[in-house]
Amino acid sequence: MRRGWIESPRFVHGWLQTTSAGGETGPRAHDPDWQKACNALAMAGPSAMRSRWIYLLVFSAALLGMAGTGLVLEHAHRGDRLGRLDQRVDAKLDQKLAPCAQLADERGLFSPSFLWLVPVAAGIAFLAFATKKTQSPTLANPALTFGRNKARLYVDKGTPVTFGDVAGSAEAKTELAEVVEFLKSPERFRRLGARVPRGVLLVGPPGTGKTLLAKAVAGEAGVPFFSICGSEFVEMFVGVGAARVRDLFAQAREKPASILFIDELDAVGKARGIGGSIGGNDEREQTLNQLLTEMDGFDSADRTGSGLIVLGATNRPEILDQALLRPGRFDRRVPVERPDVGERRAILDVHARKVRLGPGVDLAPLAVETAGLAGADLANLINEAALLAARRRADAILQSDLEEALERAVTGLPRKTKRLAARERLVVAYHEAGHALAASLLPNQDPVRKISIVPRGSGALGYTLQAPREDRYLMSRQEILDRLVVLLAGRVAEEATVGEISTGAQDDLLHATDLARRMVRELGMSETLGLASFEPRRGLSFQGDRGAGSQGSSGSQDYSDATARAVDTEVARLLAHAQSRARDLVSEHGAALERVARHLLEVETMTGEDLLRLVQPTPQRC
Repeated sequence: MRRGWIESPRFVHGWLQTTSAGGETGPRAHDPDWQKACNALAMAGPSAMRSRWIYLLVFSAALLGMAGTGLVLEHAHRGDRLGRLDQRVDAKLDQKLAPCAQLADERGLFSPSFLWLVPVAAGIAFLAFATKKTQSPTLANPALTFGRNKARLYVDKGTPVTFGDVAGSAEAKTELAEVVEFLKSPERFRRLGARVPRGVLLVGPPGTGKTLLAKAVAGEAGVPFFSICGSEFVEMFVGVGAARVRDLFAQAREKPASILFIDELDAVGKARGIGGSIGGNDEREQTLNQLLTEMDGFDSADRTGSGLIVLGATNRPEILDQALLRPGRFDRRVPVERPDVGERRAILDVHARKVRLGPGVDLAPLAVETAGLAGADLANLINEAALLAARRRADAILQSDLEEALERAVTGLPRKTKRLAARERLVVAYHEAGHALAASLLPNQDPVRKISIVPRGSGALGYTLQAPREDRYLMSRQEILDRLVVLLAGRVAEEATVGEISTGAQDDLLHATDLARRMVRELGMSETLGLASFEPRRGLSFQGDRGAGSQGSSGSQDYSDATARAVDTEVARLLAHAQSRARDLVSEHGAALERVARHLLEVETMTGEDLLRLVQPTPQRC
């Protein structure tokens, strides 16, 4: 059945444009505010128009009912009043005290005859206010637009972000550049029968530039770009999220070509049946079902030529629903990894162009020392160096500012006002000297860059920084065993020099135990248990935890109690062996340990070059 003219927003939109334009040369033909109002009215769906008119009709009927009731009550009240008035007039005439004209009701406007007008006037005022709110294109009624989507349309403001502004991520930019090329010249792909991916999922750790890549796609493509966060779909009321998904996709498909970017996709795309209601009928799951249907549903064959591409970004791909990840929805997964040394140098150069660097500043050593940091961390590092330079009222950023900013990012803020007692200061000096001595004597460890006994952060009373020579992706068994020695050398040095142990090695023990347990349970590096892996299978996770299926999160294990005892025994053996090696090392180089600790007590902070002069190492395996 055809819709009535009153329900068709496009008819009203055309009528408004024709009426406002006055033909082709009307006074409002080029008025941007008027065109904005017309477009807002055209975007309102038929259901919104019907809701507004039904709302007005129901209220008008209620208003008429109130007026009719008032008239009936007034008629009854007037008859009763006239009867009593006749009796009073007769009594007055008999007494001949006053004329009849003085006996009329003198209460004026507050007479019961006019009280029925009060609700009518209030209803008319409310109706006028509601009509004004409903018809305003710039101030929509929240009750009538509750199911509308909250996507933001990207508008080119003259300085768009392009791929040239994104340093690193060469592979990700290549994949996304192909999507941009399809939107610009789709005929070259369609001539070969190729179909553009309906969805592209950006996966990577936090801070690696997934959202920045999406902004670059918007700047390169030159097509309408809708951006929304996954959490904006979900509301308290069931069905609102699904309505917003439908409205968003309908609005995007009206364009010949467009890009829809959903940030934090895991907020709406979490696997069904996890963390929801028992019946599985909660708001989030209905929203996900609607998203699945819009991307590749029953009528998706009629939408293949719409030119709509969905970009998604998440750092938790292991919890996404498998139906969302299958081909036909998110056809392509683009990993956005942490940058290597060359990419870190390029990222530092991009952010350094925005600040004033002093003469002699070299970013190459900083790129080497920041292994494992993401692009957001590097941007924050440059900004922190600029703040430090501004704090000392300098005209430019020096190399020392960059080094201090790196230490703040790795170890925390210095706490120079926290003064340690003499004995505690001595214990910390020997502890850090033990770490530094072991790291400098063992050939498989990264060189020491800095040692300090100045408290930093919330709990670190001292620290030993090691700078990697290059990016490493693999570690040998011997490297891990040497790492255990370095971790335990601080506690061993305390025991050998002070005569007792303290609580300062708590963090070292946690890291050493976790590393030894991973050698036994996951990496097959145990001579007793062999090549078996006793870690439950888990998905990819970028959150720094052990994954969704690990024992630490679920509390379950898939091996026997006897195997668990064997694992604990092997972990204890590895730690005892590392402790024995650390004791031999400290005992053999006791004089060097003493020199390093005394120098730390004097200067509090020393560099790796100072350490080498004091130790004079002869690399050997203990």
